[in-house]
Amino acid sequence: MITPDTKDWTWVLRRPCSECGFDPVAVPREAVADLLRANAAAWAALLTAEPASQLRQRPRPDVWSPLEYACHVRDVCRIYTTRLGLMLTQDSPLFANWDQDETAVTDRYGEQDPARVAPELTAAADTLAAAFDRVSGDQWHRPGDRSDGAHFTVESFARYFVHDPLHHLWDVTGDRVAA
Repeated sequence: MITPDTKDWTWVLRRPCSECGFDPVAVPREAVADLLRANAAAWAALLTAEPASQLRQRPRPDVWSPLEYACHVRDVCRIYTTRLGLMLTQDSPLFANWDQDETAVTDRYGEQDPARVAPELTAAADTLAAAFDRVSGDQWHRPGDRSDGAHFTVESFARYFVHDPLHHLWDVTGDRVAA
């Protein structure tokens, strides 16, 4: 049983992550798209190099398997593509809630086919990376809010977002972020 993560991860915008090594200050906003593409390539390589049975294996009952993390990363890219679009087209949008733990259960992350998840993750990451590539000038300062009160600009949103797939790759591989 996975215990839902209720930690406020917005702290990662203020200081480096002691676990994965991500440092938001060291990441230029324009680098987020390339970091995302490189991360997606690493996920695709992982999902195609290991047998499905191994990818479905949880290291502990309360920790997601590599496949479950990959499905989460794919879906985070999809959610953030929508949220970025809202930030760029609406004034101060409020993002709909997304229960990542419920999605993992409902969509049966651990039973999905890694051979299908790999290209889906890559496509979702490419779509979001392309959207970040198109951001320019004052668009980086456009605001958006989560329902829990967290406030972002497109720039802080980009840095906050990219920590997620980088951190989860570290969760699975132990490879620290080299940014």
